[in-house]
Amino acid sequence: MTLLKDRRQAGRLLVGRCSAYADREDVVLLAKPPGGIPVGYEIAHALHAPLDVISVRNLGVPGMRDAVMGSVTAGGMRMVSEDIVRLLGISQFVIDTVAAEEQTRLQHSEQRYRDGWPPLPIRDRTSLVVTDGIATGASMKAAVSALRKRGASRVVVCAPVASREGLDRVEAIADEVVCLDTPDPFISVTRWYEDASPPGDEECAALLKKSSLDLCHRPGRHTVH
Repeated sequence: MTLLKDRRQAGRLLVGRCSAYADREDVVLLAKPPGGIPVGYEIAHALHAPLDVISVRNLGVPGMRDAVMGSVTAGGMRMVSEDIVRLLGISQFVIDTVAAEEQTRLQHSEQRYRDGWPPLPIRDRTSLVVTDGIATGASMKAAVSALRKRGASRVVVCAPVASREGLDRVEAIADEVVCLDTPDPFISVTRWYEDASPPGDEECAALLKKSSLDLCHRPGRHTVH
């Protein structure tokens, strides 16, 4: 696979694979921050669709730097690996404590990104979930599950690059997956970007605001924020 210049180029390359969802009133884009927001901005701009965020955070195991026992989304969806919990003897109290801490962080970050706007309505809509890449697929599975819980009629995952294993996991739960390539060996998401530096909170908030204003000013369309 040829290296992607940056995340916005990745979004522009994905647009052609998502053209069936252009100019549809039932379509909304949900970008996984921070890296998914520049990707999602380009897709939303081309499809003339509203853009929002869907945040997912891993649940780390206290005292074990690289161990992950699950994930949570800002909407309150929690996914826990029973195998990891059982193997490490993690108590329910620890799970609840870590999940509550990460939930608070998610809510604060989404408030910064949205700058006071409420979340976009999801129920009975087609949701395109955008990320800058899929490694294990765990966080995307949590995002898809959260959107189904919120009543999305259809969930489509969009990623510029993915590991074969991660893509298989997401394809098992999403209605559709749009992906440019699955290089092998995968190594990491950032390996496939020339500029892999993640966007900061200010840049993310600015892109979300610009996306909303662009849609608002488009003839015949209005923002749903």
